[in-house]
Amino acid sequence: PRGRTIRNGIQTNAILLDRVWCGFFSREQFAVGVSLDGPADLHDLHRWNRNRGSTFEKTLNGISLLQEQGLEPEVLCVVSAGNVRHPLEVYRFFRSLEITGITFLPLVVRDKSSVTGASAGSVLAEAFGDFLIEVFNEWKERDIGKIKVQIFEEALRTAFGQGHTLCIFKTTCGGVPVVEHNGDFYSCDHFVDEQHRLGNILENPLSDLLDSYEQHAFGRAKLGTLPRYCLECTVRDMCGGECPKNRFIRTPAGEEGLNYLCAGYKKFFLHCRPFVQAVTETWKAGN
Repeated sequence: PRGRTIRNGIQTNAILLDRVWCGFFSREQFAVGVSLDGPADLHDLHRWNRNRGSTFEKTLNGISLLQEQGLEPEVLCVVSAGNVRHPLEVYRFFRSLEITGITFLPLVVRDKSSVTGASAGSVLAEAFGDFLIEVFNEWKERDIGKIKVQIFEEALRTAFGQGHTLCIFKTTCGGVPVVEHNGDFYSCDHFVDEQHRLGNILENPLSDLLDSYEQHAFGRAKLGTLPRYCLECTVRDMCGGECPKNRFIRTPAGEEGLNYLCAGYKKFFLHCRPFVQAVTETWKAGN
């Protein structure tokens, strides 16, 4: 529509990309995210083809084709039990590919029969925190201004009094709903179920669904359902309780609704807080 700017983005494993596709993405200024979990031995732990063969080389070829077209693909790295013990190996590998943007996505699959509450392949909370700390220390010394790591950028936003851009750290959420192929509208891509189906864009105006009471209530519940342990936490401004989908363990006092990743996020944010505070002081002194 006239007067509107449409920004397109795509997430891909890159194995089917060719020069035609990459040229199209470049001309149309697509933001491209590529799923890559580290070097071959780590990437191929979970990302194989239908014959259980490696997809690593095809993914790297896709990244190379994107870069040839002048694009700077962001790497979306799932951190699981398989690669969490190799933070610097993973990060340095991405740097060797001249990747300029990285998002680390913790794998959490709920399993009520498990002692931890999550599946065996899920990342352990404290291990995820250690992973982030190791990468942060390296990034801080070598790559500030060169590589954007999403969670580090989000932490630094608090230094400038800026709100979070990533929904999992915001006070309220609901700004990233999902429209399925048949037009069904859901509150969030982590809650694609009948309870969170608010309508269908073929039957209801999209603006009505976005501004509906149910959608706003969904967003407000992110804060409203936080346990006291979170409300009193010293890093809540950085964490925001993270995503509600991961709030399935109990606090030390036994209250329900604590995020499975709490220990890891708290460990990381406490580690990076002094750096963030130093940035704050430097910024204030310069203004």
